[in-house]
Amino acid sequence: MRTQRIWKPVATLAIGGASLFGVLAAHAVFNPPIHMANGIEYMSGGVSSDEAELMETVAPRWPATFEFSIRDRKPSDFAGEVLVTVRNASGEPVLSRVVADGPFMVVRLDPGRYEVEATLSGQTMKQQVEIIAGSGTRTLFVWPAGTSVSAHS
Repeated sequence: MRTQRIWKPVATLAIGGASLFGVLAAHAVFNPPIHMANGIEYMSGGVSSDEAELMETVAPRWPATFEFSIRDRKPSDFAGEVLVTVRNASGEPVLSRVVADGPFMVVRLDPGRYEVEATLSGQTMKQQVEIIAGSGTRTLFVWPAGTSVSAHS
């Protein structure tokens, strides 16, 4: 009788805890990994709506944000698997052909001027970016409709 009184609340607590854990796990957002190349940290993602929301949230804490999309009849479709190269003012690559796995990429660049080259399906776009200490920049790359989404072709 005594063991039954102990086990019943314990079982109820365990089932309730497992249910709560399941709910929390269902709402957990995958944090894309932070990569490093040539001493420069970067993170990319945003394929799912939760991940896109996370990338939007963290973007202001990174000096550079790049956004990739394909123009369509609708506003725009996001592009992923974009090859990105960032060159400093001397033309030397600080990031060379790293892959943005989703439509957003954030990069820890030192203050200065850079040329950012983004390639999607063999179509390359270049933009100049200036990083100012304490201020984030956002650069949008938009490819024409009909561009395929694989940068590796």
